[in-house]
Amino acid sequence: MKKQLHNLREKYKGTKFSPVFNAFHTFLYAPDHVAGNSGAHVHDATDLKRVMNTVIMALVPCLIFGMFNTGYQHYLALGEIERVTSFFDTSFWNLDNFSLGLVKVLPLVLISYGIGLGIEFIFAAIKGHEVEEGYLVTGMLVPLIVPVDIPLWMLAVAVAFGVVIGKEVFGGTGMNILNPALTIRAFLFFSYPTWMSGDKVWVTGAVERNNEIANGAQLDAISGETVLGELAQGHQVTYSVWEQLMGFIPGSVGETSTIIILVMGLFLVFTKVASWRIMVSAVVGALVMGLIFNGVTSMGWITPTNSFYGLMNLEFWQHLLIGGLAFGIVYMATDPVTGAQTLKGQWWYGFFIGFISVMIRVFNPAYPEGVMLAILLMNVFAPTIDYYVLQGNMNKRLKRLKVKSA
Repeated sequence: MKKQLHNLREKYKGTKFSPVFNAFHTFLYAPDHVAGNSGAHVHDATDLKRVMNTVIMALVPCLIFGMFNTGYQHYLALGEIERVTSFFDTSFWNLDNFSLGLVKVLPLVLISYGIGLGIEFIFAAIKGHEVEEGYLVTGMLVPLIVPVDIPLWMLAVAVAFGVVIGKEVFGGTGMNILNPALTIRAFLFFSYPTWMSGDKVWVTGAVERNNEIANGAQLDAISGETVLGELAQGHQVTYSVWEQLMGFIPGSVGETSTIIILVMGLFLVFTKVASWRIMVSAVVGALVMGLIFNGVTSMGWITPTNSFYGLMNLEFWQHLLIGGLAFGIVYMATDPVTGAQTLKGQWWYGFFIGFISVMIRVFNPAYPEGVMLAILLMNVFAPTIDYYVLQGNMNKRLKRLKVKSA
């Protein structure tokens, strides 16, 4: 196989198809080129492919849990199983849940990778550059941050838009100014808002048992409110803190289990793939904003009749357990391309992501999830943050130089 692929690569070397064969060759096998024989070279085991593979490894547990949760929400909505009380409850980790989740989630993954990588190959052939590994992570992120019942054609259109407009027009991987996965989700939100948010969100691929079932008709799905949706509508939360922490709640495919996201975040920090500074500062920013809102409600400035009260009065730490805040902080705020590059800048960058996320949640009841907009906003300001950090450092050095000269 390796020899045949090598022969094809040599046959089409220098043609439009060369990037395609190089991509398959380097994906399946280690590159067969090394640093030159002359001069000094610093060798490192880390390259773009290994970094991307590490992030994908950290996303796989979220994907698997999301499949189980999809089936669990289905059968729970039908009343066929009881609500789980333990992370190891067999009523959650059973084959029926996983089978249903696999059937619903796998097409999202295939569409994401099929459309996204297809466009990557086309641009590589047209421009004559190598196929970049950046979309390997984006392709996995996209199905994890959308509702499980999003129509496949909508996802396909959004992926095409995100790859072309969000990345390729800027020059490809490493040149984009916005996170591609969030660009795709933003396109879905603004183009098809009723499918993405509001007081009702499509959360399962269930069959609604009503009078139409008796007549032989079956509906596609059951609509139900997420935790954020309940709070935004002024309702009481019907899920315990334990359910929110473990992820036994409705929501986008892979962002519900805070405990799994936390463990995988530690894994990314340990492997030095993600910035712990951004993660910590984003958590601090969210907690600070939550504390401010809790203070406002405790002083009586906002009454329970106000539409903001539900999310304002939510315990400040509980914002990290619901919605996509934890997922966004760990997997997308830490994107090394679109985030701040300086160490001090990462602290400010992460802090404002957490701070603004909770602010948007509270003040925008129609869209009670703010992490997407917060990260995209800070993607735009990341270069500005780095600029002022560098300018500050240069000014300090100039002052020291003047003092020594004097």
